[in-house]
Amino acid sequence: MEKQTIPQPKPQLQNNLSNNGPTTNNNSNNSVNVNNANEAGNISSTSHLRKIFVPTHLTEKFLEVAKENTEQNLETCGILCGKLENDQLFISTIIIPKQTASSDTCNTLNEIEVLNYQQKHNLLTLGWIHTHPSQTCFLSSVDLHTHFSYQVMLSEAIAIVCSPKFQPSIGYFRLTDKEGVPTISNCTKKGFHPHKENVKLFYDAHEKNNGHVYNIKSGITIIDLRK
Repeated sequence: MEKQTIPQPKPQLQNNLSNNGPTTNNNSNNSVNVNNANEAGNISSTSHLRKIFVPTHLTEKFLEVAKENTEQNLETCGILCGKLENDQLFISTIIIPKQTASSDTCNTLNEIEVLNYQQKHNLLTLGWIHTHPSQTCFLSSVDLHTHFSYQVMLSEAIAIVCSPKFQPSIGYFRLTDKEGVPTISNCTKKGFHPHKENVKLFYDAHEKNNGHVYNIKSGITIIDLRK
């Protein structure tokens, strides 16, 4: 039986930012391929979004921490945290909570530890990140629902997917405003399930695709609460 846990938003440092622990369930038969959903200019207006800056080596460092799990074909997930400065968002920290995982699932545990660390260090939740150790770079149906809980609290929130065995190997995803957000908002299904066909539910929000995500040469701190 599939285990599924999607934590509800908890009290936050700002009322428009989420502190959800991510839950992923990935099934390529119930997903939208990134190649069909990365034309940001055609599917979602980014003019209202603040820029979010991601350290250049963030995914590389995360994959190093996730290497042991990846070699065992297990997913790894973490929370993207950072600061708001001059009306721009800067990711500075990845918090990796205690978690259980399989080849296509990752469920967080003891999310209160994440919240305590964020409050102590005045960190905002800016999105989440997880690996696909043996699958392509996409958001599954459950990933879409997980990310909805982030994006509804912070429009700029992103879901970074690392798929080291495939190209593209990195995705900076966001639900489309026109179709993705209302579709997921109105969907009450659980687990793996199809959504509307020929509908672009998400896209790669990197600036190379006219999105709001930019890379920046800065450091990244990884806090591994599993240890």
